[in-house]
Amino acid sequence: MVGPRSLLFSLSIFLYNFCILLEAAAIKRGIPPNIPQYALDYAPLVYLHSDDEYRPSNIRSMLRNTQPKVNFEPISGAPSPLTLDSLDQLNNYGGESVYLTATKDVAADSQQPWLKGVAPDETGLTSGAISAAIIVNEKDSITTDVFYFYFYNFNSGPPVWGMKFGDHVGDWEHIMVRFENKIPTALWFSQHADGQAFTYQAVEKKGKRPIGYSAKGSHANYATGGPHDHTIPNFNLPGAFFLVDDTNQGPLWDPTLSAYYYSFRGDSNTFTPYDPVSPVNWLYFKGKWGDQQYPANHPGQYVLFGQARYGNGPTGPLDKELQRSAVCPSNVKPCWVRPFLSAKLEKE
Repeated sequence: MVGPRSLLFSLSIFLYNFCILLEAAAIKRGIPPNIPQYALDYAPLVYLHSDDEYRPSNIRSMLRNTQPKVNFEPISGAPSPLTLDSLDQLNNYGGESVYLTATKDVAADSQQPWLKGVAPDETGLTSGAISAAIIVNEKDSITTDVFYFYFYNFNSGPPVWGMKFGDHVGDWEHIMVRFENKIPTALWFSQHADGQAFTYQAVEKKGKRPIGYSAKGSHANYATGGPHDHTIPNFNLPGAFFLVDDTNQGPLWDPTLSAYYYSFRGDSNTFTPYDPVSPVNWLYFKGKWGDQQYPANHPGQYVLFGQARYGNGPTGPLDKELQRSAVCPSNVKPCWVRPFLSAKLEKE
C-alpha cells in the first residue's frame, strides 16, 4: 500500500519532470508569432568577453541549485520542488527578505558547473538554456520600451588592486530600447546599479540591430569594447584606474533565440506571456536571485571600506523600473542620452 508521504513525493517528482518537459518545449518552440516585429528587428546582440568563464545561464537552473532562505535559515513550508511557476509563492514567506541560496557554498567552490552557464553556438543560441526574458511595455500609442533581460548564474566581480569584490550568485542585466512610433530612438545599457544611455543612431550595429558588450565576470553592458573605468557612476573615465570592467568581441550572443517573451502593463504591474508555455509567476517574485551577503566571519569573506568580497544576489526584472518615464531609471540624474560614442570624453 502506498502511503500519503510516498504519494506526495511521487507527485512532486512528476511535477518537476513535467516542468522540465515544458521547458524543453519552450526551447524548441521558436519566437512567438505575436511579438511586435520591431522588438525583434532591433533587438540588441551581445558580445560576451572571450575570457569570461561565467556565461548566460538557464533561468530554471538557479532553482535546481538553490534553497530559499531568510536570515540564512531555510524556509519551512516553501514550495518543493521550487519552479518558475511557484516562485512567487515565496513572497508569502518573507518577500524581499527571501534569498535563493546556493545549496553548495560558492566561497568554497566557485567552479561548480551550474554556475558556468552555456556558451552560445555559432548561431548565437545558448542551446538547451532559456537565458533571457524580453518584456514589451507599450506605454501609449506612441512610446514603447522593450527590455532585453539577460541572466547569469554567477557574477564574478573584477579585481581592484589585486583584490576581488562583488562576487555573488545570480546576475540580472539588461539593455532597454525605446521606440517612438515603432522606430528605435534610444538605448539604456545597465551597468551595476547605474548605466548609460545613447541615441539609437550613435550605437554600433549589425544591420539594424544594436550591439552591446558584456563585461568579463560582472556582465555590465557597454556600448563599445575595451576597458571601462566606472569609478564615477554613469560615466566611463579614459584609462583604467580603479573600478574597471573589461569588454571585447568574444562569442556573439543572440538572446532572442533563447528567451521568454512577455508584454507588461505599467498601470497594473502585470505580465502576460506571448505564448502559452512561457511561465509567468516567477516575474512577481520580490526576493533576491542569489545568496544573502555572507557574514564577515564566513570563510573566504572580507569587507573593506564597506565593500564585500561576496555580496547579495540581485532582484529580478520587476524591480528594474519597467514603467520609467525617461530612458534612464530614476536614480540616474540628469539622464544624458549621448548622441555619440566619444573616445575623448569616455573611453567606451
